[in-house]
Amino acid sequence: MQFLFKIYQRITWLSLDVVLGAMAGMLFFARALRVELAWQEYILLGMAVWCIYTADHLMDARKLASGHGADRHHFHLIYQKSLLVVLGVVGCVGLFWAIKFFGFSKELFFGAGLGLVIMGILLAVRKLAAKRVRLKELSSAIFYVIGISWLPWYEAPEIDYTWTAFGLTILYMGLAYLNLIMLSSLDTESDSEAGFSSIATIIPQERLYPRIRQLAIALVLAAFMGLLLVNSLYRIFPSLVLIMLLLHYLSFFKSGLKSEQIRMRMEVAFLIPAILLVL
Repeated sequence: MQFLFKIYQRITWLSLDVVLGAMAGMLFFARALRVELAWQEYILLGMAVWCIYTADHLMDARKLASGHGADRHHFHLIYQKSLLVVLGVVGCVGLFWAIKFFGFSKELFFGAGLGLVIMGILLAVRKLAAKRVRLKELSSAIFYVIGISWLPWYEAPEIDYTWTAFGLTILYMGLAYLNLIMLSSLDTESDSEAGFSSIATIIPQERLYPRIRQLAIALVLAAFMGLLLVNSLYRIFPSLVLIMLLLHYLSFFKSGLKSEQIRMRMEVAFLIPAILLVL
């Protein structure tokens, strides 16, 4: 078990779990919007997500004080030169592959522009630091969902621009935001020691915990209402979000679990939409 946990740690530190979760999320929106995407589009999304997350972690590692910070920060600090090389290779390969696949089309320019906007926002949040730290998790959640859903939205016919599809998108953003503030809460001590700012470092835990619980319950109720109200053909989608939310809630508020166990369960939750591959 210890060996398997070490493998999981490396997967997490390399953001590969986030990549797989993003690809599963794109599948979720593709099926919800009745769009068939090519396998290349999933791989290109995964490469873009990996580049953004790795660049973000490398920027965090450069600010890391010796002896402080989470293990993933130390991992990126130790292997920053190798990761920079891999980041450059993956970024260049992804760009050339995207040009070859999409051509110089609207999809290419919008996707590249969105990536630049996300990186710009990450840099802006760092510059603003504590002044606008509350926006960090919220903006990250919003742009994460935009990033995984824009291509299905772009390729979907207008007839599928329904309130159900919009509601699922907002609900997924709420799920992503809940995940980020839960992770921030788990990392409060290491972030504070390393000098990083997050919502959990400026709001005391005794105030943040009730807010997390309230948000989680509100999202669970919203997903349950969606399950009852949507057309039967679409019920699978709020059902999946509901399961993901419940897994977050039960993992985070269950006593006796270590932070790494909670993190593992919450990240696995984002792989749940992959079940749509067999439905």
